[in-house]
Amino acid sequence: MEYFWYIIAAIGAGVGTGLAGLSAATVMVPILIVLCPSFGGEYGAYQATAIALASDILGSAVTSSVYAKNKHIDLKHGWVMMACIVALSTVGSYAAYVVGNVVLGGFTLFLTFFIGIRFLVKPDTSKSGADSANVRLGAKEIAISLFFGLTIGFGTGFVGTGGGMMMLVVFTAFLGYDLKTAVGTSTFIMTFTALIGFISHSLIHPAIILERWNVLIICIVTATAASLISAQFANRVNNKTVGRVTGVILVILGAAMIYLNYFSDTIGLSAAALSALVPELLHTLGVLILFLVIAVCIALLAFRFLHVDGEARRKVLHTIAFLLIVVLMLASEHWYVPAFLSLLFAVVVYPILRLLEKQPFYTSLFQERSSGEVRKSLLLLFGMAAVLITVFWGLLNSQITVLSAILAWGLGDEAAALIGKRFGRHKLTFGLADHKKSREGSTAMLCTAFLAIFITLTVNNILLIPALAAAILGAIVGAFAEAVTKNGYDTVSVPCAAALVIWVVLAV
Repeated sequence: MEYFWYIIAAIGAGVGTGLAGLSAATVMVPILIVLCPSFGGEYGAYQATAIALASDILGSAVTSSVYAKNKHIDLKHGWVMMACIVALSTVGSYAAYVVGNVVLGGFTLFLTFFIGIRFLVKPDTSKSGADSANVRLGAKEIAISLFFGLTIGFGTGFVGTGGGMMMLVVFTAFLGYDLKTAVGTSTFIMTFTALIGFISHSLIHPAIILERWNVLIICIVTATAASLISAQFANRVNNKTVGRVTGVILVILGAAMIYLNYFSDTIGLSAAALSALVPELLHTLGVLILFLVIAVCIALLAFRFLHVDGEARRKVLHTIAFLLIVVLMLASEHWYVPAFLSLLFAVVVYPILRLLEKQPFYTSLFQERSSGEVRKSLLLLFGMAAVLITVFWGLLNSQITVLSAILAWGLGDEAAALIGKRFGRHKLTFGLADHKKSREGSTAMLCTAFLAIFITLTVNNILLIPALAAAILGAIVGAFAEAVTKNGYDTVSVPCAAALVIWVVLAV
């Protein structure tokens, strides 16, 4: 099953390169050395670094070509750094071979996490009003370029990072580049440093090519494709969006790798155990894709041959979304699988919808109340699902709590909308309420949520009295949360509130 992790590592590497100019090793090396036993030998991390450098060559090349097409490359003020980085990368490569796995593996794990934190804290790294064209490359700028160029160059060869993040900081904080120009310029430089670093690694340790050629091919092709797609996305959205998306991906990846490498034995979730879940993950992913294909086909046929207005289309999308979470949970034996796939779905679908929003068919298919409503709602929903699954199923061992809460929100919200739109003549007037909602809609939410919780619990062999108590209290709290939550955030508030109440009642 190592081939699965090769593909995941390469996709992550390509996304990091295309979005923010990060080197492939930032993502690829931690996954290979932690989750792939064949990279656990004496020079496993060194080989993983070489493969990451090889993936960086074409990945950075196609990324820089996209940024160049959008006029986001400036070597006028970056040639000094480029020369230093290229010169020192070979020295770093030899040092990495001598040091081995101890320094290399731990460094890359923590580097991934802290780079993600940095992007979340400051998603747009450029200075306000900065313009690289007006920055003079004087003695101060040359000194900065020499210092950081030599440092980054050594790091390029030593840990295979390509210096992408460090170049990004230097270009934006010291040389006045805007974020996209910094990314384009750094990936252009990384194309050459990665080439030199890979050649150096291969000459020092020929087994990289002779024994790992299959991994090289898989990672290079996959990372290059992911880099191209991500770069095109990054050049169509603003800097903050790019930074936030990159930060979320790297924080999750870094935290997971640190945990697996240092703390997994505390609860028995080792890298080997995680790898053993790959068949289940692929099975669940297949069920998810099959469900999506069937649901989307039915929805499109309904839109085509039936009179379905904008509000009804919104509810069709709502139904597919919450049922998707239910399907994920029912198809999985372990909580890690639906939690991971929920996050993966959110991360993949969000940028896709962001790109599609500009297409004419999108606005006709989804009549949004506000710009970006659909992608925002899906991000909230699947992010919330991942958290609920992790907390209540993973930590508290209560899968039924999550299922009940999701069904209570999903079915209850639809009932509230259906009844409220048609018969909602009496608006909610108490202080905290969303005054756009009605008593009729809230009553429908209450009744439907009660039935959803009660039926789900009794079908799963929960005793009558606890099931009845959990259904009553869960429905009341869920309906109240729906009534007071504004701007679409009931996607989060209702299932979270209902889940907490259901779990407490069942635990008592």
